[in-house]
Amino acid sequence: MSENIYTRVEFFSGENVPLEMHKARMVQRINLIPAEDRLEVLTRTGNNTFLLPNRDVFLDMLTDSGVNAMSEAQYAAMLMADDSYAGSETFYRLENVIKKFFGTEYYLPAHQGRACENILAGVFVDSKTPNVITNYHFTTTKAHIMLRGGTVHEALSDAATAVQSDLPFKGDYDMAKFDDFVKKLGRETVAFVRIEAGTNLIGGQPVSLASMREVSAYCRKNGLLLVFDASLLADNLYFIKVREKECHDRPLADIVKEIASLMDVIYFSGRKLGCARGGGICTSNREAYLKMRDLVPLYEGFLTYGGMSVREMEAMAVGITETLDIHTISQTPLFVEALGLELQSKGVPVVTPFGGLGCHVDAMSFVPQVPQEQYPAAALCSAIYLVSGCRGMERGTLSESRNPDGSEHLSNMELVRLAVPKRVFTHSQIKFAADRIGWLHKHREMIGGLTFEEEPATLRFFLGRLKPIGDWQRKLVDLYKKEMPSGL
Repeated sequence: MSENIYTRVEFFSGENVPLEMHKARMVQRINLIPAEDRLEVLTRTGNNTFLLPNRDVFLDMLTDSGVNAMSEAQYAAMLMADDSYAGSETFYRLENVIKKFFGTEYYLPAHQGRACENILAGVFVDSKTPNVITNYHFTTTKAHIMLRGGTVHEALSDAATAVQSDLPFKGDYDMAKFDDFVKKLGRETVAFVRIEAGTNLIGGQPVSLASMREVSAYCRKNGLLLVFDASLLADNLYFIKVREKECHDRPLADIVKEIASLMDVIYFSGRKLGCARGGGICTSNREAYLKMRDLVPLYEGFLTYGGMSVREMEAMAVGITETLDIHTISQTPLFVEALGLELQSKGVPVVTPFGGLGCHVDAMSFVPQVPQEQYPAAALCSAIYLVSGCRGMERGTLSESRNPDGSEHLSNMELVRLAVPKRVFTHSQIKFAADRIGWLHKHREMIGGLTFEEEPATLRFFLGRLKPIGDWQRKLVDLYKKEMPSGL
């Protein structure tokens, strides 16, 4: 079957809705608790959606990491797992799949993406090479680099952080900025150059194959190590296929092979790429491989399991193979678009063009009355939970680290990410989320800010606890119960 038969099936009625290319054969019960109970839970968990018990969440849109629905082939593969500590057949099956997928010579297993980042930063970032240049940072990537005294420099174009845009590839490098960084910092001080597929913190925005070629050519000319974060490759691959004209007729496997050939080191979270809990580092650079290999037994476990469950490794091997199925990789982008269009129809400001991973609501426009020092994206996250039971993720100033002087490092964007895991939600659930957020938008002036009660020094958005400034949450719930008598 041709890959060009995309899953955007036209309806005779003219309605534009995504079509599920799967059927449900197992279901999991979810709960929609009343708004009054949601207020109690939110207060108890410090207004941090990471700390909400899942039993109190209706639609879990926090992330797609490790929560994508697996295929029947993945579940079947888990029964084949070889749980030998060393030399497991499961590892060799996974290794062969990854080598074939990327065309690389070496694979180092790790339990997830940030474990790979720990190894990369540990090997390459030091006092002599403290600088990392990237299209845009990710929270854990930046934290690992900073913990080793390094600095992250972003070579993304200014237009990429505009909320409303028609740029098809907002994750592309600004080559003039990139060149300027290299010249100012000095080539010898650059630990590595990084490209992140599906740039997470600016709305899951893809990187074009054309930009990857440009960056790779520059790095090879200037002797710079190029590292590729392939965690969100599946969504990015879909956008390359449909938005880059030269790739319309190219097989997905061929596109992946070319991307890999442009990179020196590739790492990924299997929680995203492969829809199973794991990860790894791939390279054909033997010198880099040997340097990184020594840290796997230290941090992850033996070289043939890398901190992963062998059952997850079997599932990941199948999931990575399924990434070459257009019907698999299209599901998140199409459902993100469906949610985005529903929200737009209700006047809710969202990031455009729609990217992968999830739909991103622009908190700066939604709650302009809340200053960035009071974490507008986090405040909007808590308000969305109160009126819907939907758990999103703050992607703004709260996700940044404070400056050395203790002041806030204000984020370029203040976003609420409503993740859309693959093959998890139905279209009616997507419409429910949009309906409740649409109601909230009509009463957006009621939303106030948040302030810290307990602030961890590192990655504070995971464990920090906040409280509302004033009683705006109580008033919001009272109005919601008045207009929605069921309280649901």
